[in-house]
Amino acid sequence: MIKIKFPDGAIKEFEEGISIEGIAGSISSGLRKQSVAGYVNSELYDLNRPILVDAEITIITKKDQVAFDILNHSAAHLMAQAVKRLFPNAKFGVGPNIREGFYYDIDAGEQIKEEDLIKIEKMMKRISQEQTMITRSELPKEEALEFFKDDKYKVELISDLPEGEIISLYNQGEFTDLCRGGHIGSTKNIRFFKLLSLAGAYWRGDSDREQLQRIYGTAWFSEEDLKKHLLVLAERKERDHRKLGKQLKIFELNNEAGQGLAMWLPNGYTVRKVLEDYVYKLELKAGYKHISTPVLGTKKLYEISGHWSHYRENMFPVMERDGETFVLRPMSCPHHMLVYKSDLRSYRDLPIRYAEIVTQHRYEASGGLTGLERVRAMTLTDAHLFVRQDQIKKEVLDAYNLILQAIADLGLEIEYVELALRDKDKGKFHDNDKLWNLAESLLKELLAENNIEHTVMTGEAAFYGPKIDIQVRTAMGHVITMSTVQLDFLLPERFELTYIGNDGEKHRPVVIHRGLISTWERLMSILLEQYKGAFPTWLAPVQIKLIPVSLDVHSSYAKKLNDLFIDHDLRSELDLREEKLGYKIRDAQTLKIPYQLVVGDNEIDSNLVTYRKFGKKEQTTISVDDFIVLVKKEIFNKGK
Repeated sequence: MIKIKFPDGAIKEFEEGISIEGIAGSISSGLRKQSVAGYVNSELYDLNRPILVDAEITIITKKDQVAFDILNHSAAHLMAQAVKRLFPNAKFGVGPNIREGFYYDIDAGEQIKEEDLIKIEKMMKRISQEQTMITRSELPKEEALEFFKDDKYKVELISDLPEGEIISLYNQGEFTDLCRGGHIGSTKNIRFFKLLSLAGAYWRGDSDREQLQRIYGTAWFSEEDLKKHLLVLAERKERDHRKLGKQLKIFELNNEAGQGLAMWLPNGYTVRKVLEDYVYKLELKAGYKHISTPVLGTKKLYEISGHWSHYRENMFPVMERDGETFVLRPMSCPHHMLVYKSDLRSYRDLPIRYAEIVTQHRYEASGGLTGLERVRAMTLTDAHLFVRQDQIKKEVLDAYNLILQAIADLGLEIEYVELALRDKDKGKFHDNDKLWNLAESLLKELLAENNIEHTVMTGEAAFYGPKIDIQVRTAMGHVITMSTVQLDFLLPERFELTYIGNDGEKHRPVVIHRGLISTWERLMSILLEQYKGAFPTWLAPVQIKLIPVSLDVHSSYAKKLNDLFIDHDLRSELDLREEKLGYKIRDAQTLKIPYQLVVGDNEIDSNLVTYRKFGKKEQTTISVDDFIVLVKKEIFNKGK
C-alpha cells in the first residue's frame, strides 16, 4: 500500500501502481472525467503513469492552465504520429506546446504542402478514434541512442544529455517519441484540434543548420472553445499590420531597397511625426535635452563601450575609409557618452537627461524579419540620464512613470514588468561583482518600495547592467518588450566620465538607459493591430476628409473649410477627384478617416458642416466653430 496526501491535508491509502486517473476515479467519477494529469511530489505525472511511492498529490483538471499545455503537448505527438503514417521517412526535431497551441519541427524527406495539412488532420482524427493509450517508458542513454539511430535529430538531442541520465520515451501505438512528459492518458482525449499553418525553421535556431518544416496547430477540450479560438485567429488576420499597412498606405517593404528596410509612405510618416512631436513635448516637460548624433561610429568607439565584443554579430560589416574603420550605429549610448564628456560637469549639473530620435541598424537574420515588428533599420526615442548615485532611485522611478504615461496615452496595457538580472555566465556580462551587486540591489529596492509587481528574469540583463523591462501584449497575442529602464555603472568607467563633487574631487556618474515606447517601426505595427487601422483622431494621418457634392458648385466652400481646419492645426484633406460621391465616401471609410464631411448647398447657405464619424452610420450637422472645438477637444484628450 502507498499513502497519498492531498492538498487539503487528507491522507488515503491506495494499492501500489495506481495512477492519477485511478485515484481521481476512486474519489469521484466526475473528477475522473475532468482529470488530465497530476503532480506527484512536485513531478508532473501522466494520467496513467503508475505511482510507486508515498506521495503528495495534486490532481490537474481541465480548468487548470497547465492542463491546456499538456493537451497541446500531446496533440503535437498526435500530429507527429499522423505525419509518420503519411510520410514514412519523416524525422522529427522538437514539438513543444506554446501559449495558444503547439508546433512540431519536421524533416519529412519531401516537401509538406499547405494542402497536406488537411490530410494530416484527418489522420489525427483517425488516430484519436483508435483510443490508443499513451504510455511512458525509460531507457539508459546508450539504449535510447540505439533506439533512435535512424533519426539524426533525436540522436543529437540525446547525445547532448548528461551521461547516466535516464531517457524517457512516450509510446502511442506504433509511434514512439523522445519526451520528458507529461501527457494526457489516451489519444481519445485529443479530439478538438486544428492545424493552422506551415513555416520554415532552422534546426536548433541555427541558420547554418538544416531547415525543417514547422507545423503549427491548436487543441482544446471542447468544440466550442476551439471555435471561439478560431474566430479570434480570424479577427487577428484582419488586424495584421502588414495587411493594414498596405491598405492604409502606411509603409512599404521592397527587397530592391533591402530586406528589413522599411519606407514610410505619406500616411505612415504623418503618424510617425505626430508620435515624435508627442514624445518631444513629453520629454521637454520631464526635463530632457534633445541632441543629434551620427548614424555612423568608429569601430574604436564600440570597442571602448564593449559593444564590439558583446554585440558585433548583430552589427553590419565594417567599412574602411581613409584609415578609419566605421560601423553603422547599432545603438546610441556610446555617442551620448561622448556628448556628456564634451564639457566639464559639476554635481550641480546632474541629473543631465539626453534624448534623441535615433536611427539604428542591426543585422537580423532574414528568416526573423517580420513586417515592421522586426527590421534592420529602426528609429526610436532613446535617452540616457547621467546621475549621481543619490539620484538613481528617483530618476529610475521618474523614467518608469514617464513610460506608464506614454503607454496609457497610446491606449495600450502593460502585461507585466520584468526585472532582468545577470547569471553566473561571466562571458555575457561585464565582470565586476561590486558594481553588479550595487546596481541590482538598487533596482530591487526601488521595485519593492513602490510596490511594483514584477517577474525576475535571471540571465536577461544587458551586458553592462540590470534592467526593468515593461512587457505589453499586442492585439495579435504577442508579448513584446515595449519599454526599458537600465542601470549602468560600466560605460561611465569605460569612457572615464566624471563630475566635480561638492568636495572638489572627481566622481563617476551613473548612466540610466531609457527606451520609452519601443521603435517607431514596432510601435506602428502594434498600433495598427491595436486599432485595426482606425487610429484615434489625435494619431490619424488624415483627421478630416472634405468631400464636395459637386466639384463645380461646392469646391470653393470646401476649400475654404479645408484651409480653415489646417490653420487650426487639423490634418484635413480635400477630395477633388473626378469620381462619384458614393465612391469618395466609401474610400474615406476604407481609409478609416475619423471625420468625413460632405459639403453641399445646405452647408454653404448656413455656414454649417455635416460630418460622419468613422464607424458610425448617423450624420451630425453643427456650426463650423463647434466642429473645430469638438475635434480639438478629442485630440487634446487623446480620445479618452
